[in-house]
Amino acid sequence: MDDAVLVRIYGKRTELFVNREDEVTSFQLLGAHGCAPALYCTFQNGLCYQFMRGLALGPEHVRDTQIFRLIAHEMARYHCIPAHNGCIPKSGLWQKLDKYLSILNIDEGLPDRWPAGAPSLKDLENELSWLKKYLPTLESPIVLCHNDLLCKNVIYNEEEGHVRFIDYEYTGYNYQAYDIANHFNEFAGVSEPDYRLFPGRQAQLHWLRHYLEAYRRMKNEEGDLQEEEVEDLYAQVNQFVLVSLWPFFFFNFTV
Repeated sequence: MDDAVLVRIYGKRTELFVNREDEVTSFQLLGAHGCAPALYCTFQNGLCYQFMRGLALGPEHVRDTQIFRLIAHEMARYHCIPAHNGCIPKSGLWQKLDKYLSILNIDEGLPDRWPAGAPSLKDLENELSWLKKYLPTLESPIVLCHNDLLCKNVIYNEEEGHVRFIDYEYTGYNYQAYDIANHFNEFAGVSEPDYRLFPGRQAQLHWLRHYLEAYRRMKNEEGDLQEEEVEDLYAQVNQFVLVSLWPFFFFNFTV
């Protein structure tokens, strides 16, 4: 299996919301820092890259203490990758969410397919406007984020004792707390989410301690980790969990 390759064909209409040039750039950047497999070639509608051995995780795995420590460490590795040429990165979150909403707004048949009881597009626009004003005041650092860390995008290699993340379609600079919050949201699963599986306070604090210890070590920060730092990140993360349009957006592209 060491010489196996993976050929991935892009999904139908994904070009509407995925910038494939950015994906390749992210792939190459992560590969240069040992965070992605070797990218062998690209073609008009796909990629070919090194196959990564291991288990694609499910919701039952990410709560395992041994595994979530590895995930926290790997996420810290992403977040410590320096910006190109020392530039000050900006989050692409709001631009992407605006684009997703605009795509939904131009679909004339959407009202007939919209889930019963779901907020209207106008309600979503108003909520997004409020989030744009409020969440930046939390001053979460802008770092290189995976931005789509659902369980299946984590590959666990038990033999080598590490995890690696796959699928870099949405990788880019974003708020540190968003990347963590998005991963916590994914504990519930995808196709039929069970939000009772969302990690509770103590589980989150445990995860965040491992993350911050790794993050501080990679940043060469001096001194011991303070509990106040863990609590501050916990507070930020649990406000960024509000940021998600995936259910509505992908509902529109799967019905």
